[in-house]
Amino acid sequence: MRGAWIAALVLAATPVAAAPDASIRPEHRPAHAEGAEGPAATSPLPRARPVRPAAAPGTVPQPPAPGLLCGIPGLKGERRAPIAAQVNGCGIANPVRLTEVSGVRLSEPADVDCSIAVALDTWVRTVLQPGFDNRVRQLDVAGAYVCRGRNRVAGAKISEHGRGRAIDIRSLVMTDGSRVSVARDWNRGDAGRRMVEAYTRGCGIFGTTLGPGSDGYHEDHMHFDVPLTRRSPYCR
Repeated sequence: MRGAWIAALVLAATPVAAAPDASIRPEHRPAHAEGAEGPAATSPLPRARPVRPAAAPGTVPQPPAPGLLCGIPGLKGERRAPIAAQVNGCGIANPVRLTEVSGVRLSEPADVDCSIAVALDTWVRTVLQPGFDNRVRQLDVAGAYVCRGRNRVAGAKISEHGRGRAIDIRSLVMTDGSRVSVARDWNRGDAGRRMVEAYTRGCGIFGTTLGPGSDGYHEDHMHFDVPLTRRSPYCR
């Protein structure tokens, strides 16, 4: 009995090893939802870059279709070699010889820059033909490229004609063969009033519009041009 009592005292005095502290164990962390804030957001690993969606069709301007004169289906004619001039300010870097605009013939080929060719096409297609019930067959050209001063005044600033950025129209020929002339019919009768209306609505399509009553130099034709530098239309 005494031996059993002594053994019991020895066991009681022996320290019991403490259970491991659960706090020093790695803590199980739940997976974060994609895009949620948390440890994943501060990971030292490089984050994958999002893939940008491709641009929707039609959002990038397309280049002009090959073979089209000035990139416009309604223009007919041919490209020409650059036109040089000895006079400073004259010449056309990329000229075209224009013969037809949206189905309307020119009375003679006009050497011009694409800027005025495109503007003329817009005017004929959206203003002139609708204003004459699509009865215009021909534009009588009074002038296109020519190296000269404004209004043919010696020493004057180079005209837009000298840069190939202007065209003059003296009359319109209808599908029935009749002619509407600036000099004779301007603002007279139905056809003359339609001509004035079409001329007036050209303001903004062209940078400059000059006609009868504007300055004394354009009494027998309509002058249209597209200047490089002017920011607002000059229409008289």
